[in-house]
Order: sequence, then C-alpha cells, then structure tokens
Amino acid sequence: MGGLQILYVEDDARLAQQVCALIAGAGDSVTWCPTATEGIAKARESRFDVVILDRMLPDSNGLDLVRRLRAAGVDAPMLMLSALGRAENRVDGLEAGVDDYMGKPFEPGELVARVRALHRRAAGQAHSAVILFGDLECHVKARTAHRRGRHIPLSPKEFTLFAFLMEHAGEVVTREMLLRHVWNLNFDPQTNVIDVSVSRLRRKLEEGFDGPVLETIWGAGYRLVAA
Repeated sequence: MGGLQILYVEDDARLAQQVCALIAGAGDSVTWCPTATEGIAKARESRFDVVILDRMLPDSNGLDLVRRLRAAGVDAPMLMLSALGRAENRVDGLEAGVDDYMGKPFEPGELVARVRALHRRAAGQAHSAVILFGDLECHVKARTAHRRGRHIPLSPKEFTLFAFLMEHAGEVVTREMLLRHVWNLNFDPQTNVIDVSVSRLRRKLEEGFDGPVLETIWGAGYRLVAA
C-alpha cells in the first residue's frame, strides 16, 4: 500500500530529513513541521492518513499536542517517536491519545511497517460509523459516546477503550486484550492503568443513569451489559 499522506512534527531537522527520505522512499508523501503550532495549522488545513510526532517540541509537550490535535477533530492514527522509551513513558503517550509509540533510536523498516499497520487498522474500522448496544452509542468517526441520547465526554484514551468494549459488547474482554488493542502493549507494565481507566469510564457511563453497564468479571476481565 502506498500513497499515504503523513504529517510529521519534529524539531530535529537532521532526524526529520532522514525520516522524510525514508517515508518518501516507501512511496508516501510527508509534510514536515518543526513546531507544534505549525503542525496544528497544517492538520486543520489538510486531512492526513497518519500523524507522526515527537514528544519534546520547542513550543509544546508532545502529549499536549496530541490532546490539542484530537480536540481540533484530527482523527488520524498517531505515532509518537521519543527518546523517552521506558514503559511508563509509553503508557503516558498511549494514555494521552496516541495509537502507537516508538522509542529512539528506531529501525527504519519498523517505522514504515508501524505506519502502514496504523493506517490499515484505521481503514478497517471506517466501515462501522456507529456502534449500538443497549442504550449506548459509539460514533466511531466523530469519536463521541452517548447514552440515551446524552453525550458522554471522554478523553481520547477513554474513547478508545469505550470503542473496543463496544466492538465486543456482551463479551468478556481480558486485561491482555486491552493492553494489546487499546494500549498497544505486548507486555504488562505492572501498573494499575487499566483499572483506573476502566473505573473512570464506568463512572462517566453510569453517573446519572439507572443500572450498571460496565461489569468487572473478577479473574477474567470486563464486560459491557445492556441496561
């Protein structure tokens, strides 16, 4: 698959030149921006298939940039590149709303492969614009959640968690499934990030309504139930 339109936000000009050449060599087009301000402006002007961004930028923390891009309606999958590659750093990035996280230095071939994988995953989800279960609604493209017609404000990661649970509504979803598909981790970071995120999502989905919709199945995982 070729011809992707990629937005790349990175202040290191030498690295940016190398990555741009790598992307172009793979047959895709890249728009490079050295600052978060320019990146947001470009994202508002054009639609991109994938966004690649650095975590440490001269005018913004990369995590804040992710939140600002999501708030601006940018729904393209995002890949964060960072010299901060420890498990807790990756969890922070994924919690902020990025879809994948790579530490620096990285293998060029892996970067291209991950970009393509992110695009395939996003394209595969595009057919299901709205997922309905009980009185819950998941608007995939708009990245919004509703219950009984009421909008439920969710953070980017909470929405990703909600969407995955909606895709498996009525089924038990294990912690391993959530780590792999929501946090893009193939290992347990030994934190309570899942428990905290599920607890926050449950509170938002159930507060002000009668009846639970998100159950904890002890020793197994979590399950959405129809209210």
